[in-house]
Amino acid sequence: MSTASPAAGSIAVLDYGIGNLASAHKALVHLGADARLVTDPAQAAGASAVVLPGVGAFGPCARALRRSGLDIVVRRAVDDGIPFLGICVGFQLLYEASEESPDVPGLGVFSGVVRRLPPGEKHPQMQWNTLQTIRPSVLLRGVGAEPWVYFVHSYAPERTADAVAVCDYGGPVVAAAERDRVWGTQFHPEKSGANGLAILANLVAAAAGA
Repeated sequence: MSTASPAAGSIAVLDYGIGNLASAHKALVHLGADARLVTDPAQAAGASAVVLPGVGAFGPCARALRRSGLDIVVRRAVDDGIPFLGICVGFQLLYEASEESPDVPGLGVFSGVVRRLPPGEKHPQMQWNTLQTIRPSVLLRGVGAEPWVYFVHSYAPERTADAVAVCDYGGPVVAAAERDRVWGTQFHPEKSGANGLAILANLVAAAAGA
């Protein structure tokens, strides 16, 4: 896996030491993207898109991201309008806070708090589920009205104006959000078969257009 500085048109996948980044990186490479794992903010200079994966708990991921200095890359991408995708906990980190780690702030890119999934359902949600699109989305373009995607999570963001899709898990649960060129998925597109690859292809296309 290359960790060289991205070339123009490449996608920087942020490696901040939380593990399990290979599947997201490999899915992008499978689509023909010049995807690079980056461990230092300088390595992300010139990238045409940025991906923030995340697995595990909100607090440790937020701390690791800040220790790595790669939170600067996230903020720079958002401020500069560079296509950006947060996946799973990487998506949750875009919000202000999480009930999972109330003492650790999020990045505050999206307003709102990440909350525990509704009671009465198994935690985590570890299954395929369908998305229900609630407003038009560039990221979800071309995947149909109710695509099947794969989830592994016990928390999800509360519904705000940025939400573009929900799934049904004891009630509507936010599954994706979008504002301008900032996108986030609570599900794992890299583990969601053809639908997930189509979603990642929309990111690749946005990067090529950047």
